[in-house]
Order: sequence, then structure tokens, then C-alpha cells
Amino acid sequence: MTVAIAVALTASVIVPIKRIGSEFMPALYEGELLYMPTTLPGASATKMREILGQTNRVIMTVPEVERVFGKAGRADTATDPAPLTMIESWIALKPKDQWRSGITVDDITAELDQRLNMPGLVNSWGYPIKIRMDMVSTGIRTPLGIKVTGDDLTEIEALARDIEAVVTGIPGTRSAFADRVLGGRYLDITPDRAELARRNIDMGVFQGVVQTALGGMPLAQSVEGRERYDIIARYDRPFRESPEDFEQILVPTPAGAHIPLGELATIAYAEGPPMIRSENARLTGWVFVDIEGRDMGGYVAEARAAVAEAVDLPAGYAVEFAGQYEQLEEANARLAIAIPAAVALIFLLLMLHFGRLDRTLIIMASLPFGLIGGLWAVWLAGYNLSVAVAVGFIALGGIAVETAVIMLLYIDSEVRKAQPQTRTELFAAISRGAAMRVRPKLMTVLTIFAGLAPIFLTDGLGSDVMRRIALPMIGGMASTLLLTLIVIPAIYYIRTGFQLSARAENNEDSSISLKPSLEGDTQ
Repeated sequence: MTVAIAVALTASVIVPIKRIGSEFMPALYEGELLYMPTTLPGASATKMREILGQTNRVIMTVPEVERVFGKAGRADTATDPAPLTMIESWIALKPKDQWRSGITVDDITAELDQRLNMPGLVNSWGYPIKIRMDMVSTGIRTPLGIKVTGDDLTEIEALARDIEAVVTGIPGTRSAFADRVLGGRYLDITPDRAELARRNIDMGVFQGVVQTALGGMPLAQSVEGRERYDIIARYDRPFRESPEDFEQILVPTPAGAHIPLGELATIAYAEGPPMIRSENARLTGWVFVDIEGRDMGGYVAEARAAVAEAVDLPAGYAVEFAGQYEQLEEANARLAIAIPAAVALIFLLLMLHFGRLDRTLIIMASLPFGLIGGLWAVWLAGYNLSVAVAVGFIALGGIAVETAVIMLLYIDSEVRKAQPQTRTELFAAISRGAAMRVRPKLMTVLTIFAGLAPIFLTDGLGSDVMRRIALPMIGGMASTLLLTLIVIPAIYYIRTGFQLSARAENNEDSSISLKPSLEGDTQ
């Protein structure tokens, strides 16, 4: 009966295994949020400044927000190749004891996302350090990115827009934005070389006038303490607002005359790529996907199937899922080697110690029993399988094997002392050995519970990851307690009782002396 219950409990893990999602690492609350909306290319610096001010004012209307600071475009560094159409706003939140009752970080993010649902903006949310690490390690700013590679930017953009439309309808998509590899607005000033030659104007002079009038030319530097400010000569804004204004820019000739720029060049707007990305000598386009309420592994599986069904890829083009999903696949590949290797090492050490396969298998049964409570606890808590959860299960395996070994040693010791001749004597010896282990086992479990309980009672920085490490250990110790106190003695009794009966049948006239030993009895 006990063995049947053990088998049923072990089979019950099918329920949480099928329903638990997977992710690389859980989001770690940092005390701040990073709001990174994207708009279509072609927006001017003036318009982006206006949008930045609007979003900052809306963000400050949420009571939990302490302050917000945002920027549009790139910083003055080569390590920040952000386009002008990308905004980054750092949102500092008040301490949690000042929040509204019952509100969480996810609630604040959802409220901000709803209030900032503005036409032309595609929102993306996360934590500052996490997003920065993602951008350094994966090259994208969202948890998931779909990479389209090929040879033609026009075809890449068309495929990216099709993928954007497909993934937008997948449950769990908070936002999806196909990065526009085309659509940038450029002002082309094409010089008329024949006209420049006729008027004897040097090309360098022509380009210098355009550079000074539109871009500005540094003339000097103002020094104010430790601050430095460039003094730049440039046409005032009212004189450079439109192509018609550019045509009135005067270009000097060697004779002293000033010719309007419109007579020396063709001025017109043109479209082109705002930024050209390439990997492995192939042009690349991205679809940035922000996920909410879904695990990474399940979402990618559904998105991959939907994209493969709805999007036809021409020859020479490929679609890849990148971002944290790449890290998830790499972690799974390493864990697929590390976990079996750890189990095999434990098995080898137990065999070297006991020298008996039956004893080793009884102890190894603690591993699946530990998984029972751990998996159920993770699923009931709403967590996904991640590297943090895997670390918790690895620690659980060590504790479960340790307690099972001690239980087996207690039982072996009592059986060795009693020298049982019948099943009744064997049962009594096993019961005495198991009873001696009840108090140490309960103390071990209670110590683990007491040591890990503060992780679930506090809500500080880092608690999100620590809870996922501790929860498998707490749930697994509950099921391991049942295994150690009930299942192991029952299996020991069945196995040793069978050996006792076999010896009695083979040698009925001789006395039966069963001596379970620790020194290599290979029977």
C-alpha cells in the first residue's frame, strides 16, 4: 500500500510539469523602472523634446512615482548608438511603505502603460540594470527579439512588419514593434558642379557654407569654472526651417558676389535607412517584443509556430528568436549536462560507500520524491522554471540524499544488532531504527523551514530571486520527510524480507542470520 501511494505521488508531478513555464531568470526589482518607448523614424528633435515632456508629466501623475528623468536619442558616447526616436525615462519609485494599499510593481507598470497609451508610441517597460545588461549581452532592449536577416532592406522591413502583426495577436504580448530599417527622412543637398565651375566657386567653400549655416561651426569656447561651452556660429532657426529657407543661404564667390544656394544645388527630401544593422555580413532587421504575464519558453514556442504558419520567407532570408531566449537555451543546454552529471556522481559515491545496488537505489529514490514537493510548490506559487529554481532543486537533491542516507544507516544498524530470523522480527527492528530517526529528521526539516522562512517574510531587493531558490527546498523537504519516515522503511522491509524468505527456502534446516552490512555485500 505504501509503495502504491509513493508511485501515485511520483506520477502526480505530471500535472505541474505540464503547466510550469520556463524563463532564463526572474525579473529582479531594482527600486526603479525604465520606460523605453519607440516612435516611427523621421520625428524631429523638437517633436521628440515635446513628446519627452508629455510622457514625463503623465508619469508624475502616478502617486508611487518619486521622480522621472528622460532622454531622447543618443548620449555623447560611441557606446550608446540609440536613434533619436528612442526615449529612455528613468522612473524612481517611492519606498514600498508609501505605496497605495495592495498595489504591486506590476500594477504600477500596468497603470503607467495605460496612461501612456499615446498615438505613435510603442511602449516597453523593464528595470534599468536588467535592460542595460540585456542590451550588452543580447543587443536588444526587450526580453525577446525576432531577428530577420537577408540581402535587401525593403524585403526585410516587409517581413518584419508581417511578423509584428502576427505576434501582436499572441496572448501575453504587451507590445511589438518592427524596427523600421527604412523610413528615415534626409535632406539631400546635391551641388551643381557645372554651375559651381561657371561661377568659380570651390567645392570646399560650398561645403563649408552649408556646414556652417546648418550644422554650425565652433569658433571659440567659454570657460566657466570647470564647465566648458562651445561658441558656435550658425543660422538662426527661423532662417533654416524649410528647404525654401535653405535656398536663400548665400555662398560667396571669389569676385565678392553672394549667390543663393538654390542656384548652385538641388535641395530635396529623400527617404533612406535611419540605421543600418548587420550581423555575419548580412543585413538585419529586428522585431522588439515585450512580454507580460507569460513565460518565455511557452511564448516563444507559440510565436515560432504562428510566424512559421503566417509568414512566407523568400529564399535567402531567415528568422531567428533572440534576446533572453538565447540565454535560456544556453542555460538549458548546460543544465542538461550538469544535472545528470551531478546525479551520476551521487550514484557513484553511494555505490563506493555501500557497495550494494539495492541500498543505493533506495537512497536515490529520494531525488524524485524531493521533486514532488518542489515542483508542486513552484507551480502553486506561480513561478516559472529558471536558473534560480534549478539551483534550488540542486540544493534540494543534496539535502534529500543526505537525510535518506542517515535514515538507512539507522535502520541498518538496528537490523544488524537484532539479527532477525522472521519477518516479524525484521519489522520490529526496522521500526526501532526508523523511530530513532524521527526526531533528528523533524529537527532537520524544521531548521530548514526556519532558516528559509525569512526570505518569504521580507520584501527587499533580491528577494524575487532568493524565493525561487528557497521554495523548491521547502516544498521538497515536505515530500522528502514523507519519503524518509514512511517509504524508505517500507521499501527496506520489502527488499530485506524478500531476501529473508529466499534464504529460508534455500536452507530450511540452518538458522537464518541476516546481516545487512556496509562493506560490499553484493547479494
